[in-house]
Amino acid sequence: MNQTVMPAPVRKSVRVDAPPERAFEVFTAGIGRWWPKSHHIGAAELDAPVIEPKAGGRWYERGVDGVECEIGKVLVWEPPARLVLAWQLTAGWKYDRNLVTEVEVRFIPDGAGATRVELEHRNLERYGDRADVLRGQIDSAGGWSSLLQLFAEAAAH
Repeated sequence: MNQTVMPAPVRKSVRVDAPPERAFEVFTAGIGRWWPKSHHIGAAELDAPVIEPKAGGRWYERGVDGVECEIGKVLVWEPPARLVLAWQLTAGWKYDRNLVTEVEVRFIPDGAGATRVELEHRNLERYGDRADVLRGQIDSAGGWSSLLQLFAEAAAH
């Protein structure tokens, strides 16, 4: 009998000293304030990452040379509670319109003026024999953990 081992989703959370409305706004419209310049797929230095504010919107980066590189798209847009993005990057960090993994981000009220942000990156089995490699990269110290910490710092100010 053949059994397929499915890689577990990467799950991370962070508490943000901001209400859900602000946390959602900083995560989406303010992504350029916290996304590190080192995390880009284009040939040129990163100018700005962009998440268009609607279901069906694009998620892309713009290089300082003006070239835009697709990352994915917005699948669910429910401010200020929930966002689901299609992550369409291969294990080699290239855009592939036929590959779709999902990044779901929930913004949950957590006390007076604070928000618990829960992120799940799922469907990693779609990477086939590269799934474990990619999961290790996005679950590493330089992956979603550090990105959420940078986001939390930006949302608190």
